[in-house]
Amino acid sequence: MNGPVVGIIGGSGLYELEGLTGIKTVALDTPFGLPSDEFITGELDGVSMVFLPRHGRGHRLLPSEINYRANLYGMKQLGVTHLIAVSAVGSMKETIAPGDIVIPDQFIDRTNGTRINTFFGNGVVAHVQFADPVCSDLSVLLHAAAIQAGAAAHLGGVYLCMEGPAFSTRAESNMYRSFGVSVIGMTNIPEAKLAREAEICYGVIALATDYDCWHDSHVDVSIEAILAIMRQNVATAKTIIGHAVRKVAAERRCGCASAMQYAIITDKSAISEKALSDLDIFIGKYLG
Repeated sequence: MNGPVVGIIGGSGLYELEGLTGIKTVALDTPFGLPSDEFITGELDGVSMVFLPRHGRGHRLLPSEINYRANLYGMKQLGVTHLIAVSAVGSMKETIAPGDIVIPDQFIDRTNGTRINTFFGNGVVAHVQFADPVCSDLSVLLHAAAIQAGAAAHLGGVYLCMEGPAFSTRAESNMYRSFGVSVIGMTNIPEAKLAREAEICYGVIALATDYDCWHDSHVDVSIEAILAIMRQNVATAKTIIGHAVRKVAAERRCGCASAMQYAIITDKSAISEKALSDLDIFIGKYLG
């Protein structure tokens, strides 16, 4: 394809994207199972777009029930080069108020190990670099778009991914704050790891909806409070996306597009035909 293809994975409250033209619905099956829902493809201001609701339409899937591998495989199969993940989060800092936007640049994984976080295994070993887990170029672009949209936006910060689905205890919330994290959510891991293995530029629009339960002068996190802020945040996120997609460059100067070049450890002769077929979309160009 000529030009970038921008994928959007919508989190809580973001289930569709207005302004798309040439809309098509694409149902995919993948070697890793079924994605969260059908993909929506189209164009936004001349840019090719792919949209997927992370939790499925109607919000049917718990964070731990999402088939992250199928979602990212589908994005790769549909030619996505840049992936914008939109996620509702709790703020862990006084300076990040509910309604603010955070573009995180680091993650701490506190999921419980039940989420499969790699496309590899079953006879194929690969170790991808993940020191800088988001695309800095895309993140800077998203922050600029957020400022253009009039949002109170913060560039950089640590996103702690917890398992859920229950929110934190007060003790947990205070412990996480001692880590120096900026926001807490339930979905961007393993999504970011799989995006790196898929060689897709990955950036996050984190929508702060509450102060979790650590803030003494605010009520504890509740669904009612979250939904009220979420409606405001989702409208802002859509505006940010509209500004951002116009500026995504066709040429990628970051290292995301070649992240797997030296990551594969297993000799090709030791990889099964099925594994070669399943992983060809990611590593075929490196195995010859």
